[in-house]
Amino acid sequence: MVTRPSYLNVFCRRVKQARQAKGLSQKQLGIAAGIDEFVASTRINRYEKGVHEANIQIAQHLATVLEVPLAYLYTEDDELAELMLIFLALAKPRRGEVMQCARRLRTK
Repeated sequence: MVTRPSYLNVFCRRVKQARQAKGLSQKQLGIAAGIDEFVASTRINRYEKGVHEANIQIAQHLATVLEVPLAYLYTEDDELAELMLIFLALAKPRRGEVMQCARRLRTK
């Protein structure tokens, strides 16, 4: 049995989660990421199942379409992944508040 690297398992799970959260089909995601419409669904399915590994350029296109940072797709820590999404959803002034709070907590 072939064992996949842990980052690939994370990538597969996160792409699927983000795609479903955006309400996109595999085909819609693939086409929006620049994949030929005739193979878009199959390619995304294979990325989600870990059959094929997306190169970094494709991963960045997927992240852009899904409106998540590239790091989100590879972050093993579920809380950190969630924090990334929460942080990016905040207005810039609120982000500054969060950063100040985090810095205070880090030094305690």
